Amino acid sequence: MKKQVLAVALSAVVAGSLTGMSVCAEEGQTYNIGICQLVQHDALDAATQGFEDALTEEFGDAVTFDEQNAQGDSNTCSTIINGFVSNGVDLILANATPALQAAAAGTNEIPILGTSVTEYGVALELEDFDGTVGGNISGTSDLAPLADQAAMLQELFPDAENVGLLYCSAEANSQYQVDTVKACLEELGYACELYAFSDSNDLSSVTTTASSECDVIYVPTDNTVASNTEIINNICQPAGVPVIAGEEGICAGCGVATLSISYYDLGVATGKMAARVLSGEDISAMPIEYAPNFTKKYNADICEALGVTIPDDYVAIGAEE
Repeated sequence: MKKQVLAVALSAVVAGSLTGMSVCAEEGQTYNIGICQLVQHDALDAATQGFEDALTEEFGDAVTFDEQNAQGDSNTCSTIINGFVSNGVDLILANATPALQAAAAGTNEIPILGTSVTEYGVALELEDFDGTVGGNISGTSDLAPLADQAAMLQELFPDAENVGLLYCSAEANSQYQVDTVKACLEELGYACELYAFSDSNDLSSVTTTASSECDVIYVPTDNTVASNTEIINNICQPAGVPVIAGEEGICAGCGVATLSISYYDLGVATGKMAARVLSGEDISAMPIEYAPNFTKKYNADICEALGVTIPDDYVAIGAEE
């Protein structure tokens, strides 16, 4: 079930301009879209913005958004989704795994598109997931090649011995990522230890333990981490322990390097999928789409503070590419 699915190229939907879409709203047709975003942080915010921009470019004033933020609470996600179902929205965007899980539990009729979800088979507990969820669900994945993230750690820290993998145990896709990266790192010869925290309340104590026992720390695309990077940086940087991050927003807050996608482009791709669904395409037959391009990026300030030398093929976060 956890085998990596061959990516459905997004290049056709992301690389082209938003104005290149061929579908359009029938005269007088309006659409109300419910957006449930798990928590406010840069990556999820960018995905939501890209989604809204793509649909607004296509449908103009004919599309409206009911955008709601669960403030990191999965129970609030369920409340938001139930409100969307009661209001009869035309489509639901579920931004992040807990939002997708709540949407899947809340309706099997209203079309649901996920985004910023790492692995749909894991998130929805699907047996023999083959790339298409079926039913009323599809979407986009932010999964970066996990073996390549492990290889990045080896490239930057070949002499390290102990790697800690720091993640929120409440996020199923975080567990999937650290398990996969741990296996890759162990094949490369590293000794690895998992450091799980249940929520932001115990993040500081777990990070302190990890930084005292490890040479390098890896954090996946984890929403709790993304909302609390300052806590991690305030512990790891003084301890001289570098962090490899699963995505750019986390890296900007506490990491030295990441293999990055554009969450805005991921949102645009999801918005274009939504336009096709609203125009009559069968969502049950739409496979999950994956980002086609990944960029090695680094945090110049933290690298300088820790004395980490970065190869020339990395791009500084915030620099023009």
